[in-house]
Amino acid sequence: MLRILRNGFFGLVFLSGLVGAAAPASAAYPDRPVHWMIGFAAGGPVDIVARIMAQWLSDKFGQQFIVENKAGSGGNIAAAAAISSPPDGYTLLFVAPNNAISTSLYKKLPYDFLRDTVPVASIMQLTNMLVVSNAVPAKTVAEFIDYCKANPGKISYASSGNGTSVHMSAELFKAMTKCDMVHVPYRGSAIAFPDIISNKVQLIFDNLPSALEQAKGGNVRALGVTSPQRWPIVPDVPAIAETVPGFESVGFYGISAPKGTPPEVVEILNKAVNEALKDPKLVARLAETGGIPKPMTPAEFGKLVSDETDKWRKVVEFAGVSVD
Repeated sequence: MLRILRNGFFGLVFLSGLVGAAAPASAAYPDRPVHWMIGFAAGGPVDIVARIMAQWLSDKFGQQFIVENKAGSGGNIAAAAAISSPPDGYTLLFVAPNNAISTSLYKKLPYDFLRDTVPVASIMQLTNMLVVSNAVPAKTVAEFIDYCKANPGKISYASSGNGTSVHMSAELFKAMTKCDMVHVPYRGSAIAFPDIISNKVQLIFDNLPSALEQAKGGNVRALGVTSPQRWPIVPDVPAIAETVPGFESVGFYGISAPKGTPPEVVEILNKAVNEALKDPKLVARLAETGGIPKPMTPAEFGKLVSDETDKWRKVVEFAGVSVD
């Protein structure tokens, strides 16, 4: 059972963010810059996709959509900051599997994500990819499992933080294969890759955008994707499920806002994002990151987040991990 001492930052975030009732939404929304909270460091997969979408939205509305990186605690610092902001549409949150995972993995969150946010829009679906240091001799998932079992406790895996899909993909892999690996959390996968490349840590189950970039550059070796079947953008990379039947970890990216954000603002943003996902240039850029666009209504995205929360609760229980 993973046990991690809990810092007191959540209370500080909430105390500093408490505000009175938000001002009514402007009919000309947005009429000033919009701040988009990102729970991970600059340069990582979430940040890359957020900046692609933020630029498109900035161009459409003639107002800046400013990406604010608030890395740490598996994205929970950003979530706490966004949830405690005025619900006026000028503070948004980038939503990913970490938000669904944290609900059950973290035992003392100061908020209930499903209760305290409203779904705005889905952006895309993506898989994670298992990549290893070039110093690791394994060339396939099966060879890696054998290598891991021959070196129990000597192999470490990086993650982009506790409670991320990057972390939980590895924990699910450990539970299903009985591989004994040590977790080394970072404040984002971009920060982890130099240590993987130098073999200080041996692997990561990273979101496809950054993992694919590193693999294409020859910095690491791709062994498998976490989707149940091969991912269409990287058809030559096997699904881990081909070796470990039943293994699955498919992620999502989207946008939520603090509870109480006016429905008309949610509708404006949802229509804009769905319009963006029909733009051939933006779709091509998302494809370069390994993502598949997934436009949805707010209600559909809300159901997805709820379903993912239930799914990851079962994975957390199966893997036997928790964060205090």
